[in-house]
This record gives sequence, structure tokens and C-alpha cells, in this order.
Amino acid sequence: MTGRRTVHPVSTINLKTGPGASAANHPYPQRSPVLGLVFGGVQVLVTTSAGDRVTVDDVEFARCLAREAASFARSVERMFHGLPDGEGVAVR
Repeated sequence: MTGRRTVHPVSTINLKTGPGASAANHPYPQRSPVLGLVFGGVQVLVTTSAGDRVTVDDVEFARCLAREAASFARSVERMFHGLPDGEGVAVR
């Protein structure tokens, strides 16, 4: 078999934002950082492949995560503010 096999997700976990949801980066001087995501009573920790080093794959994933998080934020803001007529569609 040549090349890398593509892995397809077999499960999906839906974590909803709202009151109590938060995201925080936890940098550490002697180990790789940890991204903490809290959704009410559920906490998700995103770490690198090894706690004491960072690989090229880790850097690529972190950059992809940052791009997609920024895109998600723009989409949420656009829906909240309502475009193009300025009427927000979000509920307060």
C-alpha cells in the first residue's frame, strides 16, 4: 500500500456555545501549550502530539485551528449583526 490512508470520522460530538462556554490558551515554559475549551460541564483539552516538544504537524494544526476559529467568529458575528440590512437575527 502506498501513500497515507485517509481516515474518515465515525463519530461526532456537538458542543454548544452559550453561557458558561469559554476558550483559553495555557502556555507553559517547560512544555507545550494546552488549549482549554469549556462547554458547561464538559471540558476539552487540545494538546500537541508530545507534551515536551512540538512537531511540524502540531504547528500546521494550530494554524489551521486558528484560521477556522477566526472564520467561525466572523460567521457568528455576521449572523448576530445581520447582513446586508443590519437587522440582527440573533436572540438575546
